[in-house]
Amino acid sequence: MTRAELLAFLRMHRLAVVSTVHDGAPQAAVVGIAVSDDIEIIFDTLTTSRKYQNLSADPHAALVVGWDAEQTAQLEGTADFPTGAELAACKQVYFAAWPDGPEREAWANIGYVRVRPNWVRFSDFGAVPARIEEMRVI
Repeated sequence: MTRAELLAFLRMHRLAVVSTVHDGAPQAAVVGIAVSDDIEIIFDTLTTSRKYQNLSADPHAALVVGWDAEQTAQLEGTADFPTGAELAACKQVYFAAWPDGPEREAWANIGYVRVRPNWVRFSDFGAVPARIEEMRVI
């Protein structure tokens, strides 16, 4: 799978399951995502949420994107909380995917998370034979 194919697949989807860790135990949540040209996954969440608190303590994150037609992308990477010009760029990407995002921007305790994947596995179990490809991203 090329980077362009991966980017196109990720951008076909608006939701992902993000997994974080708290005290050694996994926790998962569904989030609305946007994907930058650099294959960074961006989402907003309350800074009081478990996922935000977990990522503040341990930035390792895993995401699963897609499940339609037996196709998924599993991503593992590191999360951060952009500021300044990087935050503005992330918001631009996020708001393009989620036009209602600026309304949430006014909420108390809203935060923005960027996950920079370093490993991806794409699976297509609807293909014969099944297609499974792994790649390093960043």
